Amino acid sequence: MTTAPPAPPPRAGTGYDIHRLAPGRRLVLGGVEVPHDQGLLGHSDGDALTHAVIDALLGACALGDIGRHFPPSDPAFRDADSLGLLRTAVSLARAAGWRAHNLDATVVCERPRLAPFLPAMRQRLASTLGVAAGGVSVKAKTNEGLDAVGRGEAVAAQAIILIVADIHRTGGATAWPSAPGEAGATEQAEAGGAVDEGRSGPGVAHSAGD
Repeated sequence: MTTAPPAPPPRAGTGYDIHRLAPGRRLVLGGVEVPHDQGLLGHSDGDALTHAVIDALLGACALGDIGRHFPPSDPAFRDADSLGLLRTAVSLARAAGWRAHNLDATVVCERPRLAPFLPAMRQRLASTLGVAAGGVSVKAKTNEGLDAVGRGEAVAAQAIILIVADIHRTGGATAWPSAPGEAGATEQAEAGGAVDEGRSGPGVAHSAGD
């Protein structure tokens, strides 16, 4: 009798993003539009919070970063809904054998006050990640007047995510990813296919929101 190997341990990933504030732009954080006289500059909608979550998820799966998958040079991502980009990242994680378990994020913003909008941010991020709202925490902090964020010139966000292995069913057998980013390698090899490490295009230093 063949038994499936034990599931690999959970993995953690961190993400960070910062965007400059500018007139004439919407302020979107965690997929929620926040009324303000300025918004975040970016190739996409500039959602720094969601971008940090995407980087955390991709990093935990060892799948590179947001810029690799959603390069700012690609016009397809101009003014893109960042929650849509997160949905794609979730699909990439699932394909690699991982799923989100919980998320903790912090938005650093001097103005406006974000507290009234945090529950909606939590709900939208949780829904997109496929986890319960209780598994997502979003906090807001100021920077006490220090640096560009404190002067009200930018908004920054940090995120940490925990991922757990997602069961793959192949020919009736249960298989776990052997390491982050390596899920499906055995199946592809057995099918005569090659694992394409560059399937998402060349790596770039910045996200689609930059």
